[in-house]
Amino acid sequence: MRQIHVVEEAGADVIAELIEAIAAAGVNIETLDSEALPGTLVARLTVDRYDDAMRALNQAGFHAIGEDVLLVRLEDRPGALAELARRFHAAGIPLRSVRIIRRGEGSGIVAVSTPRLEEARELVRDVLLG
Repeated sequence: MRQIHVVEEAGADVIAELIEAIAAAGVNIETLDSEALPGTLVARLTVDRYDDAMRALNQAGFHAIGEDVLLVRLEDRPGALAELARRFHAAGIPLRSVRIIRRGEGSGIVAVSTPRLEEARELVRDVLLG
């Protein structure tokens, strides 16, 4: 799975413009979260058609970058995410980002980003989705 990161100068209409650019391309947003830092907005999203979304964002003037992530299914209980993080630490594989995508019905789906994707894929093979 690929995540898209958009980093822009903060403004009241940045998120609306980002969403409109993706909608105009006929792309569905699957997840979206944003964070306002002093003077900067950082948005992270997943979509159903990555290439079309990237093209639309770039044509609209956004600074968008893509990143490969692994999707894993974890039991929805306290400590499950900590156990996953400890696995990475014990294997010496750094985590770039960890995002909870969805929770419910006893499990959660988590997106994990690391610069050592193939090693990480082997490490989490037992909980890997797709």
